[in-house]
Amino acid sequence: MNKLNKIGVSALCGSLAAISAANAGDLTVTGGADLTWVSLSKQVTGNPIGIGSNIGFAGSGELDNGWTVNLSIAHSNKAIYSNTTVTIGVPGTGDFKLSQGVSGTGIDRMDDMTPSVWEEADGAGLSAGITSVSGTSAGTTVEYTPSADILPAGLTAHVAWSPDADGSGASDKGGSGTSGIKGSGWDVTLEASGDMFGMDGLTVYGGLSQVDQDQSATSVSGDAEERVIGFKYAAGGFTVGYQDTEDKQGKTTNNTYDNTYYSVTFSVNDDLSIGYNHAESSKEGSNTAEADSFQAAYTYGGATFRIAEVDVENKVYSTAAANDLDATIISLGLAF
Repeated sequence: MNKLNKIGVSALCGSLAAISAANAGDLTVTGGADLTWVSLSKQVTGNPIGIGSNIGFAGSGELDNGWTVNLSIAHSNKAIYSNTTVTIGVPGTGDFKLSQGVSGTGIDRMDDMTPSVWEEADGAGLSAGITSVSGTSAGTTVEYTPSADILPAGLTAHVAWSPDADGSGASDKGGSGTSGIKGSGWDVTLEASGDMFGMDGLTVYGGLSQVDQDQSATSVSGDAEERVIGFKYAAGGFTVGYQDTEDKQGKTTNNTYDNTYYSVTFSVNDDLSIGYNHAESSKEGSNTAEADSFQAAYTYGGATFRIAEVDVENKVYSTAAANDLDATIISLGLAF
């Protein structure tokens, strides 16, 4: 990691100068690379070698009134823009985050929270094309996270709102225009740790989302609604998890997706972990798509070696024989 000291944050906070001047802060640059080999047994693989390059910038500083300001800019493969967030922390009140891009805010952070040693069942290199909950995250989102001293011990809450839940991000002093049938929407998520239940290792979580939709559109029958409920439990080297989600898209046809996820992982030692993940999604008026993934990960210094055996049935909810697939994915992750 390269670190550039005492630049960036004062400029970042220039628009807040009327409230309070910013002290000098830090700007850090982080990077990583993933090298993969993919083998698809039931279809043509082509060139199996893949490269993932990731770079991120993070700025942080503190205003004279005690507020904190954090900036995060993420770029994924080939330096493609991924996400930007600006978070203002108000002591005794909480964090206010403005997010653009693939944000992971609101209910989107709970699309699949079951434990894994590498990736979700539907994200390890062979996708089943499962439709998961996303809430307001596609549009620029404002999210409030109450501080820990406001809520009961062990409880974390997030409240997110977007004025256009499928709008694109806009530059300073700009607007994104409209990009779809969705309008404003909100997400609420709660996550309770064992401190609330007096049971070490237990985490229970859930979320709700509602997004307004253009009722004049011929494909729309109502607003979009999503919910999530799940739990994780860790004991010894084992961690198990189960999650159920429902996505009512407010469409005139194929309106609802019901998803189930479960997994178990085991830490053999501090460096080696193994696990199994399962995901299935039933589409109203259609079929059930499924993904199973056996994974192992080994860490050595700044390098992580990973392997996944993935089996997919009814990809994108189709029962065609060509949509039953399996793959072996081998990955070397490097952090610097």
